[in-house]
Amino acid sequence: MARFSRRGFLGAVALGSAATMGGTNRVLAQAGKPAGLTVRGNEFLLDGEPFRIIAGEMHYFRTHPDQWRNRLDRMRALGLNSVDTYVAWNFHEPRRGEVDFTGWRDVVRFVETAAEAGLKVIIRPGPYICAEWDFGGLPAWLLESGNPPLRCSDPAYTELTLRWFDELLPRLAPLQATRGGPVLAFQVENEYGSYGNDQTHLEQLRAGMLERGIDSLLFCSNGPSDYMLRGGNLPDTLATVNFAGDPTAPFEALREYQPEGPLWCTEFWDGWFDHWGEEHHTTDPVETAGHVDRMLAAGASVSLYMAVGGTNFGWWAGANYDTSKDQYQPTITSYDYDSPIGEAGELTEKFQRIREAIARHAPVPEPPLPAPPPRLRPQTARPEATTGLLESLDVLSSPVRSATPAHMEKFGQPYGLIHYRTTVQGPRQTAGLRVSGLADRALVFSDGKYLGALDRNTPDLTIDVAVPGRTGRLDLLVDTGGRVNFGHQLSDPKGITDRVLLGMQALHGWEIRPLPLEDLSGLRFGGGTSAGPVFHRARMSIAEPADGFLALPGWEKGMVWLNGFLLGRYWSVGPQVTLYAPSPLWKQGENEIVVLEMHEAGQDIELRSEPDLG
Repeated sequence: MARFSRRGFLGAVALGSAATMGGTNRVLAQAGKPAGLTVRGNEFLLDGEPFRIIAGEMHYFRTHPDQWRNRLDRMRALGLNSVDTYVAWNFHEPRRGEVDFTGWRDVVRFVETAAEAGLKVIIRPGPYICAEWDFGGLPAWLLESGNPPLRCSDPAYTELTLRWFDELLPRLAPLQATRGGPVLAFQVENEYGSYGNDQTHLEQLRAGMLERGIDSLLFCSNGPSDYMLRGGNLPDTLATVNFAGDPTAPFEALREYQPEGPLWCTEFWDGWFDHWGEEHHTTDPVETAGHVDRMLAAGASVSLYMAVGGTNFGWWAGANYDTSKDQYQPTITSYDYDSPIGEAGELTEKFQRIREAIARHAPVPEPPLPAPPPRLRPQTARPEATTGLLESLDVLSSPVRSATPAHMEKFGQPYGLIHYRTTVQGPRQTAGLRVSGLADRALVFSDGKYLGALDRNTPDLTIDVAVPGRTGRLDLLVDTGGRVNFGHQLSDPKGITDRVLLGMQALHGWEIRPLPLEDLSGLRFGGGTSAGPVFHRARMSIAEPADGFLALPGWEKGMVWLNGFLLGRYWSVGPQVTLYAPSPLWKQGENEIVVLEMHEAGQDIELRSEPDLG
């Protein structure tokens, strides 16, 4: 494109190529049908009338479906006119060929619920989404072979992504604004310029959308760096930009790349996410609202990322990899993100300040604002029964025999823990045990005795193992974090991808048990077991379901289930202290809480009425 002579990000130029950015919408308008979202000059039109996108991100997969309308109503009260959502492929197809669009995964219902709340919808279908979500939304079964080509025009990868689009896009096509529905636009891939420059890959995805009935406005979103904009966009497809803070420089960078067209920040990062063992992130509400005010004053469109905080329930939290430090960084269970609408529906000070900023430029709904969600009263429960995980292996899984260790994806396992057992010949003097290709932590046991833990961030660490008798039984229980969701470490299979070495000798003859822990009903609870890893069962009685927060003071690391639903991971390294337990998961009367503590258990489980994210 021609270089743009800077006039600041307020510069306006007539858009000569508007028809290409508007796609087929103009033809539909001429036929007397809804035109949907189109581009004229530097503005959007919706069905031929000027329209500005004032949107916010909410992820249906991070909020219980019974609470979707509650959060969407709060978004509307904030003054937003649209909701953005990613579609997480792995949430719908965690195992190859098992596609699910029911219940929590009913994305069509989410779109329809948004429309009922008075919001337009912007879809970001990936297939890669990042989002601090496990494997960036890609399904774990892509890693069956260990290290496949990803996010490129490799034919095998392209075929699988378009097969996914075959499942997804025909469900969404009837909901487009071009057909009278609420869906305004679709994103092509996600921040691709931060990863690669394969224009063929982007074009294949765009063509795949068009071929499957998507006739809405298409756009690419990227960071503001020159290489991101040039590697992550397509000709004749609207370019948008993602950033935090002052919009001046990012919008000027966008103008340099795309001199004509609406200015749209498709991700304005109004908060940030947290990793285990790091500080909790917050941003100043007044400063954040000031940046929103500045974008709106410039006539730009904006999408708040995030508008609604959510939760990485189950095993769905992702991870980052800091290549400068060669460190794996797992993301916490909460995705509150310090957003205007908190993880549990709180209307924060940031909500108030951003609402005031929006009101200076667009109408906002009249008060009163939605009432705070009800909370459970605090109480404490003490576990009444326990059972050891190693003693429960036969009721949790069936063994697979393998000459060498193998990663969980090879067995079709999308998430969870994985257990490895072998026999070592003896007698044998003490030698150091280490694991090559560990993801992410391995608890090591010799003849049932816990020896210590190995971690992928300390690959040279060894644990001393001796075999005093003729044979010794060696157990490794691999505790996984999320798969990497950003950057060039995406191929992040879980378990053991290489070998286990005792001294200089590789160990063979393994019995491997995948442990997705999807069904705990076979556990036989009793008493007397205290050393980890141990399942602990407690009960809490409540009068009426409402939101609550579970804390485990004195416990070290593990997972928590409420009435059979996995709330997520906890870890004493913080910053997160409480796990969000939304009201739809509670029952009137008695509720069962199961905790799998990997190391040392505390005494009590606390139900609190307020969150503590550190």
